[in-house]
Amino acid sequence: MVKVVVGLGNPGREYAQTPHNVGFDVVDALAAGLEGTLRGSLRLKAHTGEVRIGDTAVLLVKPDTFMNLSGEAVAAVLRRSPATVEDLIVVLDDADLPLGHLRVRAEGGSGGHRGLASVIASGGTQAFPRVRVGVGRGDGRRDLVAHVLARPAREDRILLAQTVGLAAKAVLACIRDGVPAAMNAYNGAQAQE
Repeated sequence: MVKVVVGLGNPGREYAQTPHNVGFDVVDALAAGLEGTLRGSLRLKAHTGEVRIGDTAVLLVKPDTFMNLSGEAVAAVLRRSPATVEDLIVVLDDADLPLGHLRVRAEGGSGGHRGLASVIASGGTQAFPRVRVGVGRGDGRRDLVAHVLARPAREDRILLAQTVGLAAKAVLACIRDGVPAAMNAYNGAQAQE
């Protein structure tokens, strides 16, 4: 069996450690925890690395396209893999979830997230699991785009790092125990500072 875990984010230093890049951070956490190494591939338009979780081969993917074109990298990876779009697990930020919260879904729409919409469009289906990582909306006086693309304040950074760890555990649960079990275990879960 093969699974493909795709973390959504933007390439480049200016986007590192921002709420919009938590998908990348979760993939990095999985790679570190499973002793995997990510390498860039121009052909795949992504950084990828292979790890094993039990009997399952897992391809970790961080698209090198910008967020809104994530589907291009996912399509390139799937063309060169035995996996299908149903084997995806997509990890992304969700401003509609409070900071520190998770939501695991078996399938569904994009919820207005352009990176997820790109993956749905390229795969031609919404029928793949996703782990949504709550990043909140920040200060209501500030623009949402500015919130998700700015580095958080220290206390929010700590909570975001805890949430990334929790999301990595949710991804592992999706693979080891199945999506319904992961939903039961992690929906409503909240990282603790």
